[in-house]
Amino acid sequence: LSRDWQGQSSRMPLLTMPSQRISWTPLLVLGYLFYLLLGAMMFQLLEKQAETHFLDQFQLEKLKFLQNYTCLDRQALEQFVQVLMEAWEKGVNPEGNSTNPSNWDFSNSFFFAGTVVTTIGYGNLSPNTVAGQIFCVFYALFGVPLNVAFLNQLGKGLNAHLLTLERWVQKPGRAQVVQTLAMAIFLTTGTLLFLVFPPLVFSYVEGWSYGEGFYFTFITLSTIGFGDYVVGTNPNKHYIPIYRSLTAIWIVFGLAWLALVFNVGADLMEKFLQLKWHKSDLSLTEGATTKLEDEPEQPKIHIPS
Repeated sequence: LSRDWQGQSSRMPLLTMPSQRISWTPLLVLGYLFYLLLGAMMFQLLEKQAETHFLDQFQLEKLKFLQNYTCLDRQALEQFVQVLMEAWEKGVNPEGNSTNPSNWDFSNSFFFAGTVVTTIGYGNLSPNTVAGQIFCVFYALFGVPLNVAFLNQLGKGLNAHLLTLERWVQKPGRAQVVQTLAMAIFLTTGTLLFLVFPPLVFSYVEGWSYGEGFYFTFITLSTIGFGDYVVGTNPNKHYIPIYRSLTAIWIVFGLAWLALVFNVGADLMEKFLQLKWHKSDLSLTEGATTKLEDEPEQPKIHIPS
């Protein structure tokens, strides 16, 4: 009987505790939502008071205007303000006059086409005719994938140059150093060409502060494109015709560089999260194995059939 039990017990499968693999996706979702909530609270804290102050000041200015010009009533002033707002929404600067250049000359149109295919969409200028709106839809439908393919090829070209540089100076035992050096050169050169020097040009041409120019630069290259700052829109300044076209070319190459930076950052973040949870999985598995090894052998009970 005891031999029979030993034979059957040797054929019985061992009971092991399955290792529980923890997915980092829920944590990433929670972190993403927390980041959005944090941003919402900070923007509300920083901007709401300034908005209230500006609104009070605007109402005060309207009252002063009505007091100085008694021939106008409040309703007429509100109608005029509404006309100004509609003009601004259609891309017409209320400060301009008939001598100002058109918003739809070739240079501005070229710049607008670039904002469409790159999905920046400042919002300060948009087509108003039905034909222009329909064309814009189909132009973006084919232009956005074309722009993505172009930026991908441009990014591959930049990566190829980095790999060529790495192979050219690579020696045994120095691969990691060369890779780090190449990445440092890539980040430093791109930062200077696309984030540091352009605000100096915009500050000189547009009359912005360096901080405003840097803000415009990053908001543009990241394709956020609020539209609060746009180059070449000041009616009191005379711009050379090629100014906005050169800006559009700078935007394209800057987009390719910043997209690579964002991709590197996203890859590093994913690897960090995967490595963190992989270590957690290993510790859980090792703990379960150790617990099984430390447990005393349970008495074997045989129930004859």
